[in-house]
Amino acid sequence: MRKRGKMNAVLEQISKIGIVPVVKIDRAEDALPLAKALCAGGLPCAEVTFRTDAAAEAIRIMTANFPDMCVGAGTVLNAEQVDAAVAAGAKFIVSPGLNPRTVKYCIEKNVPITPGTSSPSDIEQAIELGLDVVKFFPAEQSGGLAKIKAMAAPYVNMKFMPTGGVNAKNLTTYLDFNKIIACGGSWMVPGDLINEGAWDKIEQLTREAVQTMLGFELAHVGINSDSKEEADKAVKRLAFLFGLPVKFGNSGSFAGTIVEVLNSKGRGANGHIAIRTNYIERAINYMSTVLGVEFYEPIMKNDRINAIYMKEEIGGFAIHLLQK
Repeated sequence: MRKRGKMNAVLEQISKIGIVPVVKIDRAEDALPLAKALCAGGLPCAEVTFRTDAAAEAIRIMTANFPDMCVGAGTVLNAEQVDAAVAAGAKFIVSPGLNPRTVKYCIEKNVPITPGTSSPSDIEQAIELGLDVVKFFPAEQSGGLAKIKAMAAPYVNMKFMPTGGVNAKNLTTYLDFNKIIACGGSWMVPGDLINEGAWDKIEQLTREAVQTMLGFELAHVGINSDSKEEADKAVKRLAFLFGLPVKFGNSGSFAGTIVEVLNSKGRGANGHIAIRTNYIERAINYMSTVLGVEFYEPIMKNDRINAIYMKEEIGGFAIHLLQK
């Protein structure tokens, strides 16, 4: 049995991406443009289901052309399919149910597997086999988030990856729960769009999925000044022009909630732009893993990350994230 410890590196990568597109490919030639669309849209990850004859070749094409992409095989039912998927380059295995023989085979081969579970008995089998992450499938039909929370209570070390009925409308409902490492779904890669070759539309849906997950929105713009006197003058003028209340502070003042004028030179040549996000830790993980963004040390509040600055300046402005 595998010893418990730090999450497997591939599953850690999946948790930082946050969404796993579940794709069914009928023609191997669709694999390359699909991989391009997913990566361009911001989700360099795919679970290619082994329900078609093209699956293994599609995985081979994706991993050969996008070696940094996290590509795995789904709907894997036996050891033969595990071998075929791994030979094609699959970095992880997903199965619809928990077959102890298949799980043990993957563990022996040191291949990360997330088997499907939907009951406490399944979870106990997974624990017995040494797993600490499982798929919850079919998620919506099996009781959704309420069922996951109920099962997570007695099994405190288990993490979940719900798949099945997850979509843009309920994605953040699942991700709000800290025992969920990522969600699997096909709403950004529907089969009809793949068969039509509508790669631009898939890229757009993928980008929208990331935005739904992270929920980026402008919080405020911060403007540097040389003195408190200059800052007070600027904030009062802004408040007068746009009918905004003024809130004076120690380091600067706000005109409403949209503009902060600092009493001195802060980060950024001109000031800073604050962006709110649904999940600041997920945003940090996603942006650093997928986009290569570097951050300074976070600003903490009550032992939680309240804000964090990017090291990069854009247009003379520092950028920082804020937790909604």
